[in-house]
Amino acid sequence: MVTILVTGCAGFIGSHVCALLLDKGFHIIGVDNFDPFYNRSAKDLNLAKFKNHPAFSFYEMDITTGLDAIEATNISAVIHLAAKAGVRPSIEDPAGYLNVNIVGTQKVHEFMQAKAINKLVFASSSSVYGNNTKMPFSEDDNVDNPISPYAFTKKAGELMNYTFHHLYHIDIINLRFFTVYGPGQRPDLAIHKFVERISKNQPLVLFGNGDTARDYTYVDDTVSGIYSALEYCLNNTGVYTTVNLGNNKPVKLNELVDIIYAAMDKEKNVVYEAMQAGDVDITFADITKAGELLNYKPATDLAEGIRKFIAWYNTRNGQGNIE
Repeated sequence: MVTILVTGCAGFIGSHVCALLLDKGFHIIGVDNFDPFYNRSAKDLNLAKFKNHPAFSFYEMDITTGLDAIEATNISAVIHLAAKAGVRPSIEDPAGYLNVNIVGTQKVHEFMQAKAINKLVFASSSSVYGNNTKMPFSEDDNVDNPISPYAFTKKAGELMNYTFHHLYHIDIINLRFFTVYGPGQRPDLAIHKFVERISKNQPLVLFGNGDTARDYTYVDDTVSGIYSALEYCLNNTGVYTTVNLGNNKPVKLNELVDIIYAAMDKEKNVVYEAMQAGDVDITFADITKAGELLNYKPATDLAEGIRKFIAWYNTRNGQGNIE
């Protein structure tokens, strides 16, 4: 049985990754520190889906202090998802983001060297593109102008990965995620916040005029890309590359809001405020490389994904499923 270490295993994306890998027959060693960025209960519910699976082992630990407590010697690859997330919070706490996202990633590399692990799938972000004006965003674009501490920590992680690839011949794929959403989404993210406020008949606060756009990507599509990247790393050598995992279909904020209100059969009620520092105008993934290298084909359109998220939200909050 192939063993994979997944950092951030109790988070939104990490829990979906673990569930898929367990279904695929892998043994998973999961690590999470239950960062208080949001309520631990959400992560406990994520973890409960597979915590008692016979092929899953869990360590509650902080990656910034190292992973020495993990005794396994047969780990084939690491999927490194653990990070402090969020653009706006990173402006308030840049030191915290540097510590977790940069020092923490370096500690993961230390662990990999100690255990002779030479396969890594790394969670980067579309935030590294900043306000690039060339559309869609390609992996070959210059990303030397990040506009938030979160973004530059992710760019730094990619650079660190190249150094370790060069020095120690580690096979690495950096995956740039584009606005992942779906069941289990973090409560601080827009779609989750919007659905919650609409459920409570509260107005939505939109920053800017509603013309900003995001390449919303359903979590199952992102996770399929992560799995394909893992398989590629496991089956190839001399690998160092960066791949966009997006939907290739940016949607304006106003359109997103209209879709959510329609799915919830609620009357629109929004308030507009000024754009916030660190926010980008648009994200738009060129997924040509993902298709060629990983056979990546996002399959869930936004309206369908929103309905699935609302169904999950209603079930989680005791309101039953929507039809």
